[in-house]
Amino acid sequence: MFTIGDKIVYPMHGAGVIEAVEEKKILGELRKYYIIKVPFGDMKIMIPCDTSDVIGVRQVISPKETHRVMEILSNESTAMPDNWNRRYRENMAKLRKGDTVNVAEVVRNLMRVDRVKKLSTGEKQMLANAKQILISELTLSVNEEAAILENRIEKTVCGL
Repeated sequence: MFTIGDKIVYPMHGAGVIEAVEEKKILGELRKYYIIKVPFGDMKIMIPCDTSDVIGVRQVISPKETHRVMEILSNESTAMPDNWNRRYRENMAKLRKGDTVNVAEVVRNLMRVDRVKKLSTGEKQMLANAKQILISELTLSVNEEAAILENRIEKTVCGL
């Protein structure tokens, strides 16, 4: 169980800080919820406490682990299908896992595909979402501004 002040990651939504644990009655059922403040867009998320482990909620990576993420971003792209639809499904499966390594791979691979040939609209949205998820976690891990981290990701992936 997490506590107020913990930095956590909610797969497919990104990282945030637990601001409160509240009991709410939703659809006639009384449950405890984590109230998460997400660093982007002044958004708050409610996550049921009793199912947080099932949906993959986890602690934000340590600052040491961010070096591994940057290494993954600089590595060679992994093989992906040429068909955008298959590529989309494979990348969506990686994002659903909620693992930072998988999110970093999706960001790296899609950014590189986009430089060679333009991504489909769905993949552009996926890339934007994956970047936000990755940046939100790195922001909370190393306490740096999102714009600085986004710039570092661009340079690392594109070799600039």
